[in-house]
Amino acid sequence: MIRNRKVQEPIVAIAKAMIESNSLKKALDLLPIDKIINEGDKVVITPNWVNDNGPKSAATVGPKTLKTLIQYVKEKNPSKVYIATGSGGCKTTDVMEKVGYDKVIKEEEVEFIDLNYGPYIDLNLNHEIIKSTPINKVINEADVIISFTQLKQHEEATVTASLKNIAMGWPPAETHGYPKKQTGIHEDLHGFIRAIMNKIPIDLAIVSCDKAMIGTGPSNGMAVDTQGLIIASTDPLAADAIGSRLLGFLPQAVCYIYGLYKDKLGEVKTENMTIKGIDLQEAETMFSKAAYGSKNVMLDKDKIKDIHGE
Repeated sequence: MIRNRKVQEPIVAIAKAMIESNSLKKALDLLPIDKIINEGDKVVITPNWVNDNGPKSAATVGPKTLKTLIQYVKEKNPSKVYIATGSGGCKTTDVMEKVGYDKVIKEEEVEFIDLNYGPYIDLNLNHEIIKSTPINKVINEADVIISFTQLKQHEEATVTASLKNIAMGWPPAETHGYPKKQTGIHEDLHGFIRAIMNKIPIDLAIVSCDKAMIGTGPSNGMAVDTQGLIIASTDPLAADAIGSRLLGFLPQAVCYIYGLYKDKLGEVKTENMTIKGIDLQEAETMFSKAAYGSKNVMLDKDKIKDIHGE
């Protein structure tokens, strides 16, 4: 790991408001933000810009909520705020302009970095196929890394949330191709996510379920409108484990999540998390009703199951 994340305690906030931006602020207020972002920090926000389909499709994050996140971060008086990501589906700048992120970046006067290009450092990985990858050198400047993404089912990764957003947003398409499949990442996708997330810390994980995706994600699934529902956490593994439960998956169902838990990167057991805001079962009920029309299909319908479903 390049460095430890700012807060080791697995604190998870689940919030819901009628407007996603308000829900985001509610969730962040439940976390020890002053321990995550200190005055003078350089903060890197990585939003999910996988393609240019836009937030209504649940493929990418909403520009208005990204603007709210930038404003919230700026209140902590960082020395620099970067929006840094690298699209896998098409050119990052095309996504930025078509969806309207360029206006947010200009209005908020933050710096944009296309992670699909250098200058790079070389990141060594414990992976059978991808032994190393170039990574934009901003990784060495970042005091705080924030992952902001939608919750999705994924045809290969099972679940897309905060971890996969970083794991696939940071390796450059200049090296790995559009989509990022030319060098062997997808020959062992779960192993690659596990390897790279053992190197890159996420200090704040934000997973929006306002528009989540079920079915054939990350791009062609069905958008689920769970108005305003957001998960935020000091522990990206905890955030993704909670998001996975909304989709019906226990930790071991998502290979890289369980692997990173075995690596002691974070927490997946709900009994070891501090969960604030909306109750987990209440959040699952909201999501299941929105996605499937019934709460009877939710994972923790009768009780919150342990790590193996008991």
